[in-house]
Amino acid sequence: MTKLAPALPIEVDSETGVWTSDALPMLYVPRHFFINNHVAVEEALGAEKYAEILYHAGYKSAWHWCEKEAECHGIEGVAVFEHYMNRLSQRGWGLFITEQIDLDSGTAQVRLEHSAFVYQLGKTGKKEEYMFTGWFAGAMDQILAARGSSLRTVAEQKQSAAEPSCDVGIFAVQPLPDADR
Repeated sequence: MTKLAPALPIEVDSETGVWTSDALPMLYVPRHFFINNHVAVEEALGAEKYAEILYHAGYKSAWHWCEKEAECHGIEGVAVFEHYMNRLSQRGWGLFITEQIDLDSGTAQVRLEHSAFVYQLGKTGKKEEYMFTGWFAGAMDQILAARGSSLRTVAEQKQSAAEPSCDVGIFAVQPLPDADR
């Protein structure tokens, strides 16, 4: 294994200790700390309710992140989505690969390799990375809105490397049905 220094810019305010990457404040916590908290909340609320809460919170956060990063870096469209996948990968969540994206149809497919959840939890037999789904729809919808499109999307995890006979996670983004727009 080759080790690298972080590829994303990290600045630490000497007076406050606040970390920033690009234009946004960040937190740096051990993986086990985050995932243990995640699992505890899932156990308390139930996976379905927790997934719903995370979807909406993640959607809002991804929208905000993409809006700020597009402005900070002067990028738009697919470049924003790719930048988001790159930054997620650089922050240790796993390696996110955009396998397909079409802004005109509001579709995308993302492959996740080396999932932090799977590294921490192992082969649990279930989809462990559901917290990412809102991120993908929020990113897509912010990009669509910036283009002037009223199309809105929903994302779903199709498979997880935590499931038997699966080596990667797969997420699909597709337009909301007309009734949900």
